[in-house]
Amino acid sequence: MANLREAQKRMTRRLLLESGLETFKTKGYAATTVDDIATAAGTTRVTFYAYFPSRSELMKALIDEQLNEALQRVRSPEHGSTAQDLVATVAEGTPEAITAWLRRTAEIWPAIRPIIRIGRDASVVDPELPDLVERWLDEAISDIEDGLEAAGRLEPHQRHFRGVLAMAELDYVAQHWDRADWKLTRDQMIDELAASWARLLH
Repeated sequence: MANLREAQKRMTRRLLLESGLETFKTKGYAATTVDDIATAAGTTRVTFYAYFPSRSELMKALIDEQLNEALQRVRSPEHGSTAQDLVATVAEGTPEAITAWLRRTAEIWPAIRPIIRIGRDASVVDPELPDLVERWLDEAISDIEDGLEAAGRLEPHQRHFRGVLAMAELDYVAQHWDRADWKLTRDQMIDELAASWARLLH
């Protein structure tokens, strides 16, 4: 019986997260209320507050759980979260490894892009969520640094900034690839991005 209750709690929490994301996408973060999210989930605001103290906490959970889950990031005592496959890819450093990692990442852009966009919108209007996405990007930059350090490539003072440049490129492309007229197919775009990463990280 206890196991069933725990499973129901997990399901309700997941439903609130998914309903929150869909409602944020439809109405925008600023216009979405706790009641909107609860109604979309088919429950009440009392149930919402049993799982999340505020709308801000639900937004944090979208970044910490759904975004990290999609990107296979796990908790890290050093950086908050880490993606071991990114660290390993950067450490290997071959164009083939970088291209393969970027292709895998591109497959989930449709799932992660709305979370990042909403996170940025939330940071603008919600004082409890300053720099929400940027803090998450800093964790990914740290993965790149760790990969470069493991490989012994570049000088210590260069590693962080090269990670900043690489993630800035990836973030911009991931957010705009379907709306920009860059005269490239998606495969060509990933090849160009991979070539740029290979140059930056060597």
